[in-house]
Amino acid sequence: MREVLTVSFLWEFLRSPLTVGAVAPSGRALAEVAAASVPSGAGEPVVVELGPGTGAFTAVIQRRLGGRGRHVAVELNARFAARLALAHGGVDVVRADARDLPAVLAERGLSGADVVVSGLPWAAFSSREQGDVLQAVTEVLPADGVFTTFAYVHARWMAPARRLSRALHARFDEVVVGRTVWGNLPPALVYHCRRPVPASVLRLTGA
Repeated sequence: MREVLTVSFLWEFLRSPLTVGAVAPSGRALAEVAAASVPSGAGEPVVVELGPGTGAFTAVIQRRLGGRGRHVAVELNARFAARLALAHGGVDVVRADARDLPAVLAERGLSGADVVVSGLPWAAFSSREQGDVLQAVTEVLPADGVFTTFAYVHARWMAPARRLSRALHARFDEVVVGRTVWGNLPPALVYHCRRPVPASVLRLTGA
């Protein structure tokens, strides 16, 4: 199954490299770290997944939820979205742009999300696109919400990754960089972001 998903992912990358952004899906080890903020005990959390692709993170999030709460997966690629919906019947798969996240949740009667997990290809985004997506994320997160995303270690010092890091620090009071997941291909690290900064403060600081 892993081989089939990898071939599918590569094909979609070749079709649309700017929206897929990688030549292989994320591995289980990275998924476990990225989804660690999803509550696995009690309650009915709302979890949003951005750019789920072939579902590497989706399966781990579903396991942690154990049938509780809501899991909304926002995927722009039509083929990925269709496959994800078939493979995970308990997930509300939405074909939409991540920048429209507030509207996506509002259409489902949800005022916000407790956790947002991102698998988006940040390196393929312009500065404005990165900012628009992060603005959408902070709009739906409460003060105690958590946002996680990842970056590849080899590209961490390149311009898009540095831009992402600055944007995260501007929009969250706390940004913790997790340990390197060497078992992923390529190796990656996860950003754990908490306490979103209000938009009014961002305007004042010029972030």
